Formats: sequence, C-alpha cells, structure tokens
Amino acid sequence: MKVLPTELPGVLLIEPKVWRDERGFFVETWQQARYAAAGIALPFVQDNHSKSAEGTLRGLHVQLENSQGKLIRVISGEIFDVAVDIRRGSPTFGRYAAVLLSADNCHQLYVPPLFAHGFCVVSATAEVEYKCTNLYHPQSELSILWNDPAIGIPWPISDPSLSAKDRAGITLAAATDRLPRYEG
Repeated sequence: MKVLPTELPGVLLIEPKVWRDERGFFVETWQQARYAAAGIALPFVQDNHSKSAEGTLRGLHVQLENSQGKLIRVISGEIFDVAVDIRRGSPTFGRYAAVLLSADNCHQLYVPPLFAHGFCVVSATAEVEYKCTNLYHPQSELSILWNDPAIGIPWPISDPSLSAKDRAGITLAAATDRLPRYEG
C-alpha cells in the first residue's frame, strides 16, 4: 500500500494494493500492523456505513470530547472528501485537504482526532464506510458550516442537500472558544 501525506499533517491518503483480474478484485482494507507502521496506530472501536444520493453533503463534523479518528472508504459511487484543521494555534489552522474517494480507486482517507470531516456525493449514489477510534458522542459534536468562507473549500456542488444539523453549522470564527488547542 502507498501512504501519501496531504496538505495537513496527520491526514493521510492511503492507496491500498488492489489485485484485479477478469473475476473482479481483492483489496485488504485494514491490517493493524501495516497501518500502525504508516502512522495510524489508534485502535478502531466503531464502524459506520452511510448511503447518500447525489448532491448530499455531510459535514463538517467533529467531536470535541471523545474525539474520533476516522478511516474513510467508499464501497459504491464517488465522494469529494474533506478534512479541516480546527485546532487553534496550529500552523495549518483553518486549512483543508480534499480528495476524491471512489469504489473504483479503492483509496482511503485517514482523518485524525480533532479534525473536522465532511464529504459530498458526486455520483448518482454513494455508500461510505468508515472506522472510528472512539464511539459516537453526540453531546460533544460540533458542526462547522460547510461553506465557511474563511475555510474556502471548493466543493464540486453549489446547492447541496443538507441535514438540519448541517444547515445550522457555525463558522470557525463563531466556534473559536469551543475549538481544541494545538498541542504541537
């Protein structure tokens, strides 16, 4: 597998080895020792699976307590996947890393704890599976506004389908007092 750094330290693009032939393909999507050697050493304790229609945007989400690292992959369709550094004092505060993940490319994105995460569906539908390093803790979840101009994510859709939670997202500036501090 190839592990490629992104614009944000700790956010990693993983290109697993895919064996393809006329019957289909085989890919190893998780192997503890190999991923730990690549810098993804936190234990995963929860797996999630979502299916969304084209134009759906989910995010930008982060848990401030019981923060989750996430290993994201697409098993059907294609998404534009984004991680945002929201740690106050970080040299990359407010910056993002964005990649296309699809069932065809089999790539994965690792988003460390205390980074916001979101994605939008760019195919007719998409099914996304992701492993989490901590359990879901809705009481500490924060939704950052998907189109916060201070972040400037170039989403490939202009009028996304959003949940009520995501429509009510707040800007980084409005969330400043709640954001985690960079530990360096």
